[in-house]
Formats: sequence, structure tokens, C-alpha cells
Amino acid sequence: MTRPTDVDARLAELAARYELPDGAGGRFRALLGLVAAEPAAITTVRDPREGADVHVADSLVALDVPAVRSARRIADLGSGGGFPGLALAIALPAARVALVESVGRKCAFLSAAARELGLGNVEVVNARAEAWRDGLETRDLVTARALAPLPVLVEYAAPLLVSNGSLVAWKGRREAGEEADGTAAARVLGMSAPSVVSVDPFPGAHDRHLYLSSKVSSTPAGYPRREGMARKRPIRASS
Repeated sequence: MTRPTDVDARLAELAARYELPDGAGGRFRALLGLVAAEPAAITTVRDPREGADVHVADSLVALDVPAVRSARRIADLGSGGGFPGLALAIALPAARVALVESVGRKCAFLSAAARELGLGNVEVVNARAEAWRDGLETRDLVTARALAPLPVLVEYAAPLLVSNGSLVAWKGRREAGEEADGTAAARVLGMSAPSVVSVDPFPGAHDRHLYLSSKVSSTPAGYPRREGMARKRPIRASS
């Protein structure tokens, strides 16, 4: 993990590694400070010494995926403490980033953080993903980090994406059953079978993967299902 005196140096290293805009390192430092100072525990990792890697580096690793680097209309689902959504808004100032979060206190934090950081390209949406009707077929990228099983994420993302838009999901250790279910959901929902991208965002990170799935045909009638159904009755390979 990053040592206490190395936080700013680590953020500068990440900004250079991903060729980020001027001032990105300072904004990341400010964001980590806001996370640390927030009275409500919006994330389990609040120390900037850890957050530089666990939050910022882990978010930015997706920039190695062309679909992320070129995205201009992003929806980050379950944004929580702002990662990867706020991190991508800092890294991609030309992109419009909707932070979709169902918990009101987390939305309040996200809104305050966006104002504090001067991020005019951020919109905070207080809604569940499947209830966000204004977002249907408007996004070229949907992101989700540690939010839900893969088939659920595919179901959340498909209705929000334009044709050829992509879902990028952050995951840890691979599970064959989850991958099979994700492929089954993709088949039903007009998405490509999720492909796996192994990533190594920081020293000591283990079993980090990104799943990439693109919208190849129209979302079928009946989706999105009503709130909660994707989790309660997920599409499975055995269905």
C-alpha cells in the first residue's frame, strides 16, 4: 500500500501513467480528503494512504479499455463514495457522468463532492438503476464496481445503453457459475458475452478483473423489469 508521505507522489504517478488532464492529481487528493472527512461511513476505506490505490488506482485501471477511454456519456451505477464515477469524471472531463445511487445520504455526499471539486460534467441521480427511466438508451458506457452479481449488472446496463455501448464491471475472483449466468443474461438482453480483462491496478492487488460486454441488439420488451426483480429473480444459465 502507499506510504503516508507518498500519497501525492502516487497520485501524480497515476496522472502521468494515464495521461490525465492538468490538476487531476490535486483533485484526486481533494476527493480522498472529502471521503476521509465524511461523517457517514460511505466506504470502508477512508484513509487517503490506502485510498490512493484501493479507490483511485482501482478506478483508473479501466482507462486501459478503449470503450472507457472514448466514452462521452457514462452512467456509474451504485456510485456510493464516488469510485469509479467521480474518478472517471476527473479523468475524462469531456464526458458527461451520471452517478446513479439509490441511497440519499450517499447522493448528498456525491453532489457536495462534485461541487467542491468543480466537476461540471457530473449529474447525481437518486434512483435505482432499473427505475431511471430518463437514462434509457442514453449511455455509451455503464460502469459498476462491487455492486451486484454479473447477470444483474448486465440486466441493469442493457436498457441504459445505446447500440454498441458497453458495460464495464469491476470484479474480484472469477467464479465460473457467475460467468455462466452473466453470459446467459447477455444472450437474453442483446449483449455480447462478457469478456474478462485481468488487471493489476496496484502492488498487492489480487484477483482483480474487469468484465466487458457490449450491446449488440435492442433490449427486448419487458426490460427493465420492475425494481428489485433483477436481484430477486436473476437470469441464470440453468433457467
